[in-house]
Amino acid sequence: MEFTHFDARGNARMVDVSGKDNTRRVAVARGAVTMKPETLAKIARGKVAKGDVLGVARVAGIMAAKKTGELIPMCHPLLLDSVEVDFNINEAEQKVEIEARVVTTGKTGVEMEALTAVSVAGLTIYDMCKAVDKGMTVEAVRLVEKSGGKSGTYRREGEKPWPK
Repeated sequence: MEFTHFDARGNARMVDVSGKDNTRRVAVARGAVTMKPETLAKIARGKVAKGDVLGVARVAGIMAAKKTGELIPMCHPLLLDSVEVDFNINEAEQKVEIEARVVTTGKTGVEMEALTAVSVAGLTIYDMCKAVDKGMTVEAVRLVEKSGGKSGTYRREGEKPWPK
């Protein structure tokens, strides 16, 4: 497999997807923000001075998915059918877990949109809570699964089911 974002001379390029068929494409990404137990408790109880941290982070993640083509140089701007961003408060590991699921019907996948949604949701949590916990870490942003297109389905090995 070769890198698709470079031409034969090594120059960066946007991949030509004009010959591809439109198919339903889905991508799921996850990540987390680790923090002090007190910070996590404030988020869980809705006691952060700036407001509803997870509500704002959800909207930020959705907006980021929609803007991915403007942020990542070689990404195609896509018409998204659906973006969902969910959170899980994991008290045992002192973190907010983030999951984004993005769907489109098109010629190219939505992995970058899902990864961008998780990243920006995590950064938004950090931004809203940094006054009380500058030591937070946005971490483990990864693609969990993708389907659709010529390359088919991918599922990351060892991923635990998302808490419902």
